[in-house]
Amino acid sequence: MKSSPLLRLLCLACLALAAAVAQAATTPEAVSVRYKDPQHFTEATRSRGVHLVNPDAYLAPLKAHIVQRASRILAPGQRLEIEVTDVVRAGAYEPWRGPDFNDVRIVKDIYPPRIDLDFTLYGADGKVLRQGQRKLRNAAFLSSSSPADQDSLRYEKSLIDLWLRRGTGSL
Repeated sequence: MKSSPLLRLLCLACLALAAAVAQAATTPEAVSVRYKDPQHFTEATRSRGVHLVNPDAYLAPLKAHIVQRASRILAPGQRLEIEVTDVVRAGAYEPWRGPDFNDVRIVKDIYPPRIDLDFTLYGADGKVLRQGQRKLRNAAFLSSSSPADQDSLRYEKSLIDLWLRRGTGSL
């Protein structure tokens, strides 16, 4: 049986509508992300002198990523609260390389990203479904990323994605 182009277009439109409805079922407001004392994060204590990094430069985009990804896995009515307690970005500055490398973050296996967090998942009825602490690590972070990805937070975002990919039942 040969399908008409109009029928295929109608099926695609229905699939797009279903995806949009599923996406809208859980709003980003259902995810709350806070940073606990970001000035004491390991990343902040490493950032000084010529290597001084504005924490908002990486914490704001990381928060937006967490909210976006976490809202995808929640069932309607569920709520997830996350408190990030420490962040260590992948790579480090190596001052012995000289002044030409002052602004260059060297990314090697010996400088993996780390994110520590506490979370609480609430059901639609407001009861706590799951809560705990997580220390997100990936020693093989360099082999699991694409060389084409130029996002400066790609390794940290990957940690979040690996954690959330398991779904709410395995947070």
